[in-house]
Amino acid sequence: MISVLIPVFNEKDSLKTLHGEIEQAARSASLELEAIFIDDGSTDGSWDTIREIAEKNSWVQGIRFRRNFGKAAALSAGFHAARGDIIVTMDGDLQDDPREITAFLAALHKGLDVVNGWKRVRHDPWHKVLPSKVFNFLVSSVMGVWLHDHNCGMKCFRAGVCREIKLYGELHRFIPVLAAARGFRVGEIEIHHRPRRFGRSKYGVRRFMKGFLDLLTVKFLTGFGQRPQHLLGSIGLLSFLAGSLAMIYLTITWLINYWTPGSFMPLHQRPLLIYALAALLLGAQMMSIGFLAELITAYQSRDEDGYSIAERTGKTASSQ
Repeated sequence: MISVLIPVFNEKDSLKTLHGEIEQAARSASLELEAIFIDDGSTDGSWDTIREIAEKNSWVQGIRFRRNFGKAAALSAGFHAARGDIIVTMDGDLQDDPREITAFLAALHKGLDVVNGWKRVRHDPWHKVLPSKVFNFLVSSVMGVWLHDHNCGMKCFRAGVCREIKLYGELHRFIPVLAAARGFRVGEIEIHHRPRRFGRSKYGVRRFMKGFLDLLTVKFLTGFGQRPQHLLGSIGLLSFLAGSLAMIYLTITWLINYWTPGSFMPLHQRPLLIYALAALLLGAQMMSIGFLAELITAYQSRDEDGYSIAERTGKTASSQ
């Protein structure tokens, strides 16, 4: 079964049309699927439309949040409710074409675990396209997962992927990156992007800064999530070493100045003393934070695995 997840926020006018397109795409390709609409705190009556669609179609589910929690939370709720072996995510604004689902499935069957959409030709205003291009370049460069459109809402992946990645905040745009960090195979296909017919875009320049901060978070989580002291401790050691060398130098100059007055400026008049003390304090604090982070990581890792299993073989695997 295929589970199609559609986060919805004030998309009332497009829901019935989208439902019809998904139904037609499933019928044309003889696909067994379920559609899950997640109402993320809409105020335009979207939930009434979702409920009406679900009451008439047994393969449609609806989930309504009490308020707007964000797209990542909506997708997480969809992951928990999905029953399919394959997950497809798409936006509810009719810009994603459900007929592309078969192309995603074909790419998935070629050995990929995550297939990301690429809107080569975009029908969006420049103030949305330009930040998106910059953001995609930054993500690809920093994370090493080279995709043209990380933020594309239309994705397809195996159900095992959503069981191993946790979404919160606005990390939904980093699903391919988080999956690649767990060892899943990631690829992309070019998809048809349609102009927006109803409503207005919820993204733009204002979210670029948030996206950059999220990128730093993901880089830290994927690179040092299981070993935070390697980063924090390294910075602390370098700072502490620099401060120690500066203090040794100042001690030597103080001794020289003690035996031969006037050779150096008095110690209390030298800015290097302040910098050295600051470096020592910073180094000690960073290493202390690193130790605390290690304790938190060790405590939380008791309930989750730090690895990802692709498959098993042998008698033990057969009996499980």
